[in-house]
Amino acid sequence: MSGLFCCALSGHRDLPDDFDKNKVYDDLEQIIKEGYTTFYCGMAKGFDLVALECLVDLKRRYHVRVEACVPFEGQEKNFPPEEKQKYRRLIAECDKVNILADGYFPGCFLTRDRYMVEHSDLLYAYCTRDDGGTAYTVEYARDFGAEVRLY
Repeated sequence: MSGLFCCALSGHRDLPDDFDKNKVYDDLEQIIKEGYTTFYCGMAKGFDLVALECLVDLKRRYHVRVEACVPFEGQEKNFPPEEKQKYRRLIAECDKVNILADGYFPGCFLTRDRYMVEHSDLLYAYCTRDDGGTAYTVEYARDFGAEVRLY
C-alpha cells in the first residue's frame, strides 16, 4: 500500500432510481476528513461518474487530487450522449489522466481496477451483487489488504 492515504472508487454502472448521491457526497467528505487526499476514479458511467461529480465539488473546499484511471483510449465512445458529455466535463477537472491502454482488450477493466486498488489504502465501493467487476474489485481489495468501505 502507498501509505499516502489514497482511495479508489468502484461501483455499478446501473444505479437504482433511489440511489442517493448525497450519501456518496457525505461519505467522500468523511473520507477526506479522515486524511485521504488522493482519489482514483475508473471513469465508468454510473457510480464512478457520480462519485467524481462529488469530488469535483469537494475539491473547491478541500485539498484533494483526483486521478482518472481510464482503462483504454476512447472508453467513453459508446456512452449515451449525456453520459459522454458528463465524462468529458469531469475528466477535464481531474488532476491527472492515466490512460492504461491504447485500445480495448479483454480484461482491461479488471487491469484498471487492480491498478487503482494497488495504489490505494481504501476502496470506497457501491456493490450490491456478488458477481461482476465491482464484486471482483471489492474481493481483490480485501485480498490485497486495503480497507473496503461500502456505500
